[in-house]
Amino acid sequence: MNRPDPIRPNPDAEDALFEKRTQVHPQRIDGNFRRLKWAVMIVTLAIYYITPWLRWDRGPYAPDQAVLVDLANRRFYMFGIEIWPHEFYFVAGLLIMAGIGLFLVTSAVGRAWCGYACPQTVWTDLFQHVDRFVDGDRNARMRLDRAPWGAGKIARRGSKWMIYLVISFWTGGAWIMYFADAPTLTVDFWSGTAAPVAYITVAILTLTTFVLGGFLREQVCIYMCPWPRIQSAMLDEKSLLVTYKDWRGEKRGSLKKAAKAPEEFGDCIDCNQCVAVCPTGIDIREGPQIGCITCALCIDACNRVMDEVGRPRGLIDYATLEDCEREAAGAAPKPVWKTLLRPRTLVYTGIWSAIGLAMLFALGTRTHTDLSVAADRNPPFMLMSDGSVRNAFTLKIRNMESRPRDFTLALDGLDDALMWTGTVPRDQAARSLTVSVDADQTRAIRAYVAAAPGTPAQGFAFLITSQGEQAETDRSDARFVTPEEAAQ
Repeated sequence: MNRPDPIRPNPDAEDALFEKRTQVHPQRIDGNFRRLKWAVMIVTLAIYYITPWLRWDRGPYAPDQAVLVDLANRRFYMFGIEIWPHEFYFVAGLLIMAGIGLFLVTSAVGRAWCGYACPQTVWTDLFQHVDRFVDGDRNARMRLDRAPWGAGKIARRGSKWMIYLVISFWTGGAWIMYFADAPTLTVDFWSGTAAPVAYITVAILTLTTFVLGGFLREQVCIYMCPWPRIQSAMLDEKSLLVTYKDWRGEKRGSLKKAAKAPEEFGDCIDCNQCVAVCPTGIDIREGPQIGCITCALCIDACNRVMDEVGRPRGLIDYATLEDCEREAAGAAPKPVWKTLLRPRTLVYTGIWSAIGLAMLFALGTRTHTDLSVAADRNPPFMLMSDGSVRNAFTLKIRNMESRPRDFTLALDGLDDALMWTGTVPRDQAARSLTVSVDADQTRAIRAYVAAAPGTPAQGFAFLITSQGEQAETDRSDARFVTPEEAAQ
């Protein structure tokens, strides 16, 4: 008996496991979900391309770009909000809210994010409209694919790919505008004086947008993106999904067949319009599958066909598995609002809202003054010629306003001790000093605290207060070290 070689692979088995890609050419469709998809695409693209050019007056000492990630100065500006490095928890909170919001949308309406607002979907949709503009609708594009290469096909492909490239370049160029002043960076970019990282970033984003949006398209959603695998664990029989109601549609048959035996055939006339309009090329009639991005264009196509043949809409519809079973048994489906208001979505909404409210509260109550203190470790103290004990500290005073401010630095506790700094001589030592800090800057100063002989080791605090009408305060605890404590 001949046995297969365990080392040498079977070529027939390899062919069976590999499926060659079938080019997807979605057909143009009009309907409520297609219009919603148009609206989301226009809004999201407008936000992405226009936002870096919006201005926001923060005074003469801060940038006037509304949204700016200022890596050089380690700042993040979003309209009236300014985030400093030590406040990164605000950014972390936004990311957590985005993740929980994605969980909420998925548990409520499936992969609606993938179908409408995902960047891959938005740019793929944009490129597909370019395809229709240059090559025509679905049938014309399929004929062009099968046609041999000639002058006409080369011209069409070249012009289409050039439009792809312009869109991709504009996409990469818009991204770098978020990290520097947009008008200034634009002039520097085209004059050749921008930083090398700007050109490298634009080149990489141009290439990825061109390839992912122009050629890979649905392959990214089906094979490259991890989210479809993750979201499958978040869906259950109560989640709204784009669903084919097989009890109504089967057995499939044309109008002529159904006219001859109406009791034998369902409402589906097997026109394949749901497949023709799908941007990932799946057949929703085969049930829920990883290729469905819940864009609902198949609902628009099916409803149009049902209207034309005089049959009820909703053969393909948003529905839960529970509602499908209920409707198949002859009962009325549950209202959509009751489907959405269930424990899982309410818990996600509550968590999302709580994080948002906590961040708003933190933003509303935060001060624009911050003080941090670090004591010298080596040596921890010094004995002065008059017998007094001196400790040295490094103070960092943070002015988080877009204007210079004067601060009063004072000692809280450690009675009879005096303080001076590297710019204030010891003979002018006092319990409080005035320190100036530039706009939107952190100033580090050396502070020396001296106490009389015999002063015991004890804790005290540095207290800082901004001068002016809006007096903000901050304090940082410290400890005064003496020889007796160090000897122990």
